Amino acid sequence: MDRIADFQAFIAVVERGSLTAAARNLGRSLQSVSRSLAALEREIGIELVRRTTRRSAPTETGRALFRRLGAALSEIEAAKREASHRGSEASGLLRITASSAFAPLHVVPAACAFLAKFPKVDIELDLSDRYVDLLEGGFDLAIRIGEMPDSTLKVRHLADLRRVVFGSPRYFKKHGRPRRPDDLRQHECIIRTAARDANAWPFTVDGRRKTVRVAGRLRTSSALAANEAAAQGLGVANAPLWQIQSLVARGDLELVLARFEPPHVPVSAVWPATNVPPTKTQLFIEFLAGRLKATQL
Repeated sequence: MDRIADFQAFIAVVERGSLTAAARNLGRSLQSVSRSLAALEREIGIELVRRTTRRSAPTETGRALFRRLGAALSEIEAAKREASHRGSEASGLLRITASSAFAPLHVVPAACAFLAKFPKVDIELDLSDRYVDLLEGGFDLAIRIGEMPDSTLKVRHLADLRRVVFGSPRYFKKHGRPRRPDDLRQHECIIRTAARDANAWPFTVDGRRKTVRVAGRLRTSSALAANEAAAQGLGVANAPLWQIQSLVARGDLELVLARFEPPHVPVSAVWPATNVPPTKTQLFIEFLAGRLKATQL
């Protein structure tokens, strides 16, 4: 096993928290990952990861090495991608699956700009809110929202999405603005019935997660309907920021309780764990990541 593979195994063990999860992530056997880690520790002459039956955690030396190696491997991968991009032209059909709500606002504009830049690429975009098996469906790439479970798929973090509370200027002028999450109990709240435990809105208060039970006279399964009702002045609503950006930009809605927002939700690019994804896939991931990074989400 080459030295780069040993480094990659060590990085994966620290990131994933166990040798088993690292092996799944790398598409290698547990024995292979264990040998790589042992070889690296023998070469350095010190324990880098403390193993238990359930979890593996880096030692102080291991954490220091992880920080340095992670940056170095990222540079190596970037150099390889750059060389690959220069050595081959993006072409062929790129099949992507993505959320039916998020994709029209962010994936579709990126796809249109990408097609203009790379005339030999075609894109087939499947919009679905169900979990899609990439290999079974023949997809090159998925854009997914939420935490990624351990799998043999490769994952690239693209952006973090805010979940916000908002209402119209007219509503706040009449009823006042909530200053703390508990104030929502005295407000008319618009409930999205499609969300799990729709009456419990999540917040971060004093560094801890907290939910506040809310109530209101309008309940709807439609995100668009809830957002429009808030814009019409009916009450306070809760949604991902990307869904209401245009309404905020027009002044129809205003954000409240921003300092109590719950943890951000990741959006990721996911693809089959091949050693080298096609140039078209690599380029689109980088292209979309750059556009999302420049967007307030």
